[in-house]
Amino acid sequence: LRFSCSVWGGLVQTGGSLRLSCAVSGVTFSSYVINWFRQAPGKERLFVAAINRSGGSTYYAGSVKGRFTISRDNANNTVYLQMDSLKPEDTAVYFCAASVYYPLTRVSSMNYWGKGTQVTVSS
Repeated sequence: LRFSCSVWGGLVQTGGSLRLSCAVSGVTFSSYVINWFRQAPGKERLFVAAINRSGGSTYYAGSVKGRFTISRDNANNTVYLQMDSLKPEDTAVYFCAASVYYPLTRVSSMNYWGKGTQVTVSS
């Protein structure tokens, strides 16, 4: 399985928006739950959001609920994370991960991981 992830929106200040996307190949995309995690410098990797196989159900960490939106396009094997009202504490490396079950929030429960993408929010 391969993840190709990118950030749209460039550098952002507090209150701004960014969009992350990850194109997934090597597996039947619609067979997997897709998740986003993030890891700030010196801290553990934490769950951010999950979306079920059909895209009809989503689950968020409390810290991002109401500000972030996860979505997926099964026709194009791509998952998105729209991040609005960004805060400096959202600064982290963001990871896309695939799992079999939904919703799961533990790092150890993920089956596949993409490489991280840096998101920096300036104050």
